[in-house]
Amino acid sequence: MAVPAGLRAEASRWSANDPDPRTRDELAALLATAETDERALADLADRFDGRLEFGTAGLRGAIAAGPNRMNRAVVIRAAAGLAGYLQAAEAIGPVVIGYDARHQSDEFARDTAAVMVGAGIEALVLPDPLPTPVLAFAIRHVGATAGVMVTASHNPPHDNGYKVYLGDGSQIVTPADAAISRRIDAAPSATDVPLGAGWRRLGHEVTNAYLDAMSALVDSHSPRELSVVYTPLHGVGGVMVQEVMRRAGFAPPAVVPQQQNPDPDFPTVSFPNPEEPGAMDLAMALAAQNDADIVIANDPDADRCAVAVPTHRGWRMLRGDEVGALLGDHLVRRGTRGVFATTIVSSSLLGVMAARHGLGYAETLTGFKWIGRVPDLAYGYEEALGYCVAPASVRDKDGVSALLMVCELAAELKSAGRTMLDRLDEIATEYGVYATDQLSVRVGHRREIAEVMARLRAAPPSTLGGFAVEHTDDLSSGSETLAPTEGLRYRLRGGRVLVRPSGTEPKLKCYLEVVVPVDTSVAAARIAAAGRLDAVRSDLAASAGIR
Repeated sequence: MAVPAGLRAEASRWSANDPDPRTRDELAALLATAETDERALADLADRFDGRLEFGTAGLRGAIAAGPNRMNRAVVIRAAAGLAGYLQAAEAIGPVVIGYDARHQSDEFARDTAAVMVGAGIEALVLPDPLPTPVLAFAIRHVGATAGVMVTASHNPPHDNGYKVYLGDGSQIVTPADAAISRRIDAAPSATDVPLGAGWRRLGHEVTNAYLDAMSALVDSHSPRELSVVYTPLHGVGGVMVQEVMRRAGFAPPAVVPQQQNPDPDFPTVSFPNPEEPGAMDLAMALAAQNDADIVIANDPDADRCAVAVPTHRGWRMLRGDEVGALLGDHLVRRGTRGVFATTIVSSSLLGVMAARHGLGYAETLTGFKWIGRVPDLAYGYEEALGYCVAPASVRDKDGVSALLMVCELAAELKSAGRTMLDRLDEIATEYGVYATDQLSVRVGHRREIAEVMARLRAAPPSTLGGFAVEHTDDLSSGSETLAPTEGLRYRLRGGRVLVRPSGTEPKLKCYLEVVVPVDTSVAAARIAAAGRLDAVRSDLAASAGIR
C-alpha cells in the first residue's frame, strides 16, 4: 500500500500554504501512517475530496488539516471570500465577529478580523465567547455591513463552524452564499492572503444593550415567582441567562454545576444537543431534588431553548412544536400583531392559530435564514428548538430571549394554579391535537440519503398509516413562496409528512404530523394521534427502505 502520487502532491501543496504548524504536523503524521494503514489513507483522501462546502449554513466540519476540514487555512480563505464579496457589493461599514467557546473559535475569530483589516474593512470582535444571538443583535446595533459567528452550535466536540450574516442581521441566503463561495474559490492560498493588525475588540456596551433589550420583553407587572433549573450544556449561555433573569426580576436559576462552565469537550454528554437522549438527565435530576417548576436548557451557543416540565411520571421534555405553540399562544394573548412564521417541517398549528386571530402567517424553508427575512415578522419558530420572540432586536433564533419568555408564561400559569401542560390541553381543546414526531436516520455517507430520495421518487407511497396521500410536493422544483430545496412533502387527509436531508449532519430526517379533533377529551385525542403517528412512521420506513 502507498499514498497515490497525486494525493501526496496535493497534501504537500496544502501543507506548504498552511499557516498553522499544528495542522502541518498533523498532516505529515497522517501521510506517514497512510502508507501502511487503509483507514488513515481513506481519511487522507476524504480531507482532500474538494473543499469544505460553503452554503447557506456557512461552513461546518471537523477541526483537522486539509481543505475539507475546519482549520485556520480554510477560515482565512473563507474570510477572504467574504471580504471580496462585500467589496464587490460596495457594502460600506464594519464587520462584527463573534465566537463561542469551542476549540479554536477564538483563533478563527482573530484570523477573520485580520483578513478584514487586510482587505481595508473595519473589524469589530465581540469581547468574550458569547451566544450566537448576541452577534445577530450586535450587527444592527453597531451598524455593521456583515457579521461572522464562529460556532458549530450543537455539533460534536471535534467540530467547528462559520456562520455569515448580512447587515440586516439575518443569515445569508441564496444567491449570496453562492457568490461568496465563488470568491472563496478565487482567493489566494492562506499564506498569501493579506492580514492586518488594526482590528478592534468591543467593550461590554453591546452585551449590556442586548441584556437591556431582552429583559424589557417581559411585562413588568407579570408574576415572577418561579423555581427554575437551568443548564447551558457546557456552552456560553450561562452568564447571559443568569444576568437577563436578574434584570427581568426573576430569582436566580439553579444551574447544573457539572455543566455550568464552558467546556469544548462537553464531558457530561455524549452529544451536546438538548434534543438528544440523556443530555438533560443532570438537569432533570437537579430539578427533582429542588422540586423545581421547570427545567430550561440552551445548546452550546445558546441560540436554541429546550424546556422540560414535571408530570406524575417524572420530568418530560416538551417538543419544539409544543413550545412553539405555547409561545405563539402567549404572544397572541399579549396582543402581539404582525406575521407569525414557521417552517415546512414544523407543525401546521401556528398557521391555524394565526388565522383564528386575524394575524399574518408565513411558511418558509427550514432555518432561520428564511424565517428572519419574513416581512413584518412578529414571531417565528422552528421545531428544532429555535424561537424568535424579539425580531426587532434579533432576527434569528435566540435561546436567551425565548428562555425569558418561557419563564414569564410559566410564572403566569403558576400564579393561576395551572401548568404548561394545562395550557397545552387548552390549546388542543380550541384547535385540535396537532401531534408531531420525527423519524431520523444517521448514515455513513450522504450518497445513502440520495439513494433513499431517489427510491421515494421512483415509487412514491399512495397511503401512509392508512391515510391516502392526497398530494405529493417535490420541493426540489420550488414554488411561488418557497425556493427549491431537496425534499418531498406528502399531504395526507388529517396530516402531512416531509422527508429531507439534514442541512448540517449526515442524516435523513422525516417529519410527521397528524391532526385529531377533540370530540370527547383531549386525552382520548392524544391517544388516537399517537397510534396514527406510529402507523405513519412504520409505513414511511417501509416505503423508504429505512429502519
